[in-house]
Amino acid sequence: MKKYILLAIILIMSQVSYAKTDKNDILSIMSMQQNAWNNGDIKQYMQGYWQSEQLKFIGKNGIKYGWQETLKNYIKSYPDKSSMGQLTFDILEVNVMQDTAFVLGKWSLKRKSDNPNGYYTLFWKKINNQWRIVIDHSS
Repeated sequence: MKKYILLAIILIMSQVSYAKTDKNDILSIMSMQQNAWNNGDIKQYMQGYWQSEQLKFIGKNGIKYGWQETLKNYIKSYPDKSSMGQLTFDILEVNVMQDTAFVLGKWSLKRKSDNPNGYYTLFWKKINNQWRIVIDHSS
């Protein structure tokens, strides 16, 4: 009986360890994205997204499908570094569930003329052992 209890404890601890590592991996990608944005590098920022036509981005203009379409919309909306401003993510919640994760937070841009901000919900999936955003709902 003691062996089974010890085995259960080991399994639980290993799951907690994986979840913590996965959470750190996701936070690291988001940090990379914030830095890329603040350096004016939208293509590097987009590396956090799933490079698939199944990617979904939901914003004020509805749902956009696909990595390339999302990149195109970012470039159209933010044609230069001054329009991009300085991005800050305020992460409110991260929930990891094996090969998927949910991130809730606030975003803000600091620009010369204004300071737009809003909220985001990100659905992540571990694809080929790498975390990627598969659905982004930003307002």
